[in-house]
Amino acid sequence: MKRFAVLLLTLALAVCCALPAFAAGTIEVNEDISVSADYDWTRFKGQNITLNVYNWGEYISNGSDDSVDVVAAFEQLTGIKVNYTTFDSNESMYAKLKSGAADYDVVIPSDYMVAKMISEGMLMPLNYDNIPNAQKIDEEYRNADYDPENAYTVPYTLCTTGIIYNTKMVDKAPTSWADLWDEQYADNILMFNNSRDAYAIAAFKSGHDINPQSAEEVDEVVEELKAQKPLVQAYVMDEIFDKMIGGEAAVGVYYSGDAITMIDDNPDLAWVFPEEGSVLSVDCMTIPATSEHEEAAEMFINFMCETDVGKANIEYIGYTTPMHDVWEVLDEDLKYSEIAYPSEEDAAKEKIFTALSDDVNSELDVKWSEMKSYDEGGSSYLFLMLLLAMLALACFNIWRKVRKRNRNQY
Repeated sequence: MKRFAVLLLTLALAVCCALPAFAAGTIEVNEDISVSADYDWTRFKGQNITLNVYNWGEYISNGSDDSVDVVAAFEQLTGIKVNYTTFDSNESMYAKLKSGAADYDVVIPSDYMVAKMISEGMLMPLNYDNIPNAQKIDEEYRNADYDPENAYTVPYTLCTTGIIYNTKMVDKAPTSWADLWDEQYADNILMFNNSRDAYAIAAFKSGHDINPQSAEEVDEVVEELKAQKPLVQAYVMDEIFDKMIGGEAAVGVYYSGDAITMIDDNPDLAWVFPEEGSVLSVDCMTIPATSEHEEAAEMFINFMCETDVGKANIEYIGYTTPMHDVWEVLDEDLKYSEIAYPSEEDAAKEKIFTALSDDVNSELDVKWSEMKSYDEGGSSYLFLMLLLAMLALACFNIWRKVRKRNRNQY
């Protein structure tokens, strides 16, 4: 009996000793987020470091709508302050960084823009020893064409582009990109206000490659966008949220994760993966070459790859996760969402953007600007009439002055 009692006591002591070791595996930041204890999260405390993070709008769990405030949790854990600002397109982000108007420590561009920024020396190679959680990224998303050496990026999320529409405002639901040229949707279409995504839609519709190889190809596809313009209510980016949720437009084009958010806010909305195919985009966490806080920035990236943090972000923004560990713990509705995780048949039709040559990219910029300012017979005609009227008035005033001078001579 004594021997049995001693055995029980020994087991109890063993369990008690094991509990601290088990608890030491994670650090609880708040009731929603625990992080790995095998990482020195506090080494920058007291150093007054501020990280400038530049991300897409509505693209992180920020504490609203009962979500987790991920940035606040990082600040609490590390003592690093985060100055968090947003952009609405790869092109506007690139222009701001290129101009040197602001310095950033973490930026989250899409795949094709990553390739462009790498080629121009705008990104810093990462020290993955400081980002051990990068190993959680699924193999299929590593060594991608935009970063073949896996040297500059850690994937954040994935998405596809598609059509979101209001079931109460259309007689016939759209099924293809070509439907966005249908006059039944006139003045009720919201199009992308960025050249690459808008171009891709017209390319899918006309059977062209979404990555043009020549200026002539760009010209041909942009003509499709020009033909569509009279039907478009507005060219938008994040403005689409208020417009579609508020019933201000019947049909819009946007990203899959944001479609999930909009549908949650307005159940009358629905999503279509167009029959021609879609663009699959990967947004990546990167560090600009001008950053002065490389290691702190790598700590932020590592934090974003913690499973609890990834879960909080994905459940708030609705995008697709590149980490199986995160997918495993997602809410069931999102985990098996056909919007976030398309069928194999649809996935087989996904295309990926690649960086364009400088000449082709310049041609696209020019033609996109021309298309945006194009007005079929409308404002262009009025401008011409106004110009002629001004010329006529100028000629009349000159004639009056000459006539008056001639009179004074007599």
